[in-house]
Amino acid sequence: MAVALRKRIWGWYFFDWASQPVNTLLLTFIFGPYFAEVARTQYLSEGMDIEAARAAAQSTWAFGLTLASILVALLAPVLGAYADGSGRRLTWVWVFSALYVIGAWGLWYVLPTGGDAVLTWALVSFGMAFLAMEFATIFTNALMPSLGQGDELGAISGSGFAFGYLGGLIALFLMLLLFAENSTTGKTLIGLDPLFGLDAAEREGTRAVGPFSAIWYAVFMIPFALWVRETPVQRARVNLGSALASVVTTLKGLTHRPSLAAYLGSSLFYRDALNGLYAFGGIYASNVLDWQITQIAIFGIVGGASAVLTSWVCGRLDKRFGPKPVIVASIAVLIVVCLVTVGLARDHIWGIPLDPASSTPDIIFFICGALIGGAGGPLQASSRTMLLRHSSPDHVTESFGIFALSGKVASFITPALIGIVSWWSESARIGISPVIGLFLVALILLVWVNPKGDVKEWSAPPS
Repeated sequence: MAVALRKRIWGWYFFDWASQPVNTLLLTFIFGPYFAEVARTQYLSEGMDIEAARAAAQSTWAFGLTLASILVALLAPVLGAYADGSGRRLTWVWVFSALYVIGAWGLWYVLPTGGDAVLTWALVSFGMAFLAMEFATIFTNALMPSLGQGDELGAISGSGFAFGYLGGLIALFLMLLLFAENSTTGKTLIGLDPLFGLDAAEREGTRAVGPFSAIWYAVFMIPFALWVRETPVQRARVNLGSALASVVTTLKGLTHRPSLAAYLGSSLFYRDALNGLYAFGGIYASNVLDWQITQIAIFGIVGGASAVLTSWVCGRLDKRFGPKPVIVASIAVLIVVCLVTVGLARDHIWGIPLDPASSTPDIIFFICGALIGGAGGPLQASSRTMLLRHSSPDHVTESFGIFALSGKVASFITPALIGIVSWWSESARIGISPVIGLFLVALILLVWVNPKGDVKEWSAPPS
């Protein structure tokens, strides 16, 4: 492999490394559970009982994600078509990178005292960071065809996710050991005060996750900036109208491409069921198992370590057998995990009594975390390569925009369902149950997906 191409691949890997804290630190293991604590405290102060307050906190987070996901669904395909038409993708990466840094930094101001203004600020700041990273990911994914050809892209995608999960794991370690404090002791996992004199009583160690994630992203995008370049392409001038027309034409064309239509439908459900697990796993542990943020972060480390290994291994399996078997196996594992999770509480699992003072419920959930990471990483990596098997080179960014649309159609349904079921049942545990049905629908739709896709393989990129 030529040196220039190898550096371009590594530069592209660094986007996964730089952006992984969005899921690891903000969505799942640090800020999400912290938001649940703040919201729960507020609802308790308003007179709710503990179970209702927990469910209300989960519903508030869910409805915030619902709104953000609707915006992604509406804007992603149009932005992708516009970028394909203009021939500029990196410009959009940097625009949304700036918005991400601003949104992530804003999480520092989410005070533990709560209040409507604080919760609104939290959802707006997180929503900006979440939206920006979703959009930036569309454009970086669209650069994949310049990195390899044919089946090589499966290994590249898997290695990228493995590298990204490793970065997220290291970031989580640093937050856990040096910043995020236990809410009762005020100490980090290793018994230290939060670094830089941060005030544990004001939860400044945990709130530092926002600036930490912003700085992490800015620093580790430097290799991407230095090594990733677009191949100059002459494009016509485009406008919003032509971009919309291109999206409509692509969507109408799905009636003649049953494999792609089935795959987009399947991914619509499975990717956002997975996002539901990521978005609510930490909140579930806080609400149902009464875990501290430090315990939740250890849970994240277990899942992240599993994802690093399985993403790399399954990338090789993807290269040899194709992405579809990896996707099917991953979904099957996640269905089993969801069934266990919905039936798990401190004092029982599906009616079988457990000693609430024992570590048995915690061990079971740690195993679930390892399986979520172990299946989730390969599922995301192989999703990219499966989409490329259904995409033409001239419309790859638009394809990833449609891919984002297909995911976000279910993505705003998933948190909405979790929010509604949590509110209706007044149970954070039962509120997670909709993801099981989504995974099952996805598995059924994969029956109609051609493992080889419906587009000829990519030609080799220039060295």
